[in-house]
Amino acid sequence: MKEREPLIRLTKRQNMAKSRIWLIRLGALVFAIILGGLVFMIAGANPLTAYGTILSGSLGKVTGIRQVVKTAVPLLGTALALAPCFAMRYWNIGAEGQITMGAMAATFFAINMAKSMPSPILLIVMGIASIVFGAIWAGIPALFKANWGTNETLFTLMMNYIAIGIVGWLQGGPWEGKPGSQIIPMFEQSAVLPKVFGVHIGWIIVLILTVFMYIYMSKTKHGYEIKVLGESENTARYAGMNVRKVTIRTACLSGGIAGLVGFMVASGANQTLYSDVAGGVGFTAITVTWLAQLNPFAMVAISIMLAVLSKGASSIQTTLGVPASISDIITGIILLCMLGCEFFINYKMIFRGKEEYHEEAAPVKPAPAAGEEAAK
Repeated sequence: MKEREPLIRLTKRQNMAKSRIWLIRLGALVFAIILGGLVFMIAGANPLTAYGTILSGSLGKVTGIRQVVKTAVPLLGTALALAPCFAMRYWNIGAEGQITMGAMAATFFAINMAKSMPSPILLIVMGIASIVFGAIWAGIPALFKANWGTNETLFTLMMNYIAIGIVGWLQGGPWEGKPGSQIIPMFEQSAVLPKVFGVHIGWIIVLILTVFMYIYMSKTKHGYEIKVLGESENTARYAGMNVRKVTIRTACLSGGIAGLVGFMVASGANQTLYSDVAGGVGFTAITVTWLAQLNPFAMVAISIMLAVLSKGASSIQTTLGVPASISDIITGIILLCMLGCEFFINYKMIFRGKEEYHEEAAPVKPAPAAGEEAAK
């Protein structure tokens, strides 16, 4: 009996024009905005007024812009940290823990060395310590992956909770300020990152990291090795690459940058340490990285967009009386639509009864039969 043809078949697209790709992405964004407008209508608010309030509340004043930048800094930094791992098809889900460990390392020096070191030297030591601890925390699962083939997704995920638990213990134990407060004291001013245009200099650091990551991924031998390993481990081995070395090196680079983000958050934004110092940034940054297609400069725009939505949430609550959680729903819709559109960029659906064709390729004219050629 002949097997029935499925209703829908999926085929991978080949060589879609860039103009079409961006048209699909633009359409997905417009669709997400329309869906978000329906959510605002259900909540009893005018969609145009609501979107305007979000923009004016986040970008209409200098203080709002500063808050947007402060929110975007850790998001962008973490997305940059994850990019090399994801390009290598190494699923680092442990950025939360790496940020936490970096912040913890910086806090150790902020608590113990603030009065004995000049501020510039102290900040440099804090930054280096955060990079080292973040790299070590990311290197542990990479070492197990490279040597024994463990699942890096679960391993890095579990490492998050260990890091958060350690800081929680420090909060209520050795580093606790007032007994019973469960709070680590605020940093001395010498351990606080200086500000430029009203925002701590972390924003300058992440912009430098953006350029560095672009050059590293696209212009260096290490970046090339990461891409080859991401395409095929066997190909990388055949080309003479040390897969174990590349895996551990890339994971440590990722963790080091995430640890540096922890330093910027603890010393720049919070000026203290607590167990939720990462604040979910490690997970949100995964979406930023994928939406940007591992492009560092695209990560800048996406991070700012999410920061605007986050800052605008308080504005719609106070101005329109709409719950601030609506902003999270809108953010989720935008992310879902933008990620979903990548499916239609990479694949096309063929319905039953429709012939498969390649829209990018010119139709091939069949060769004439021998008799027809002779007749001509």
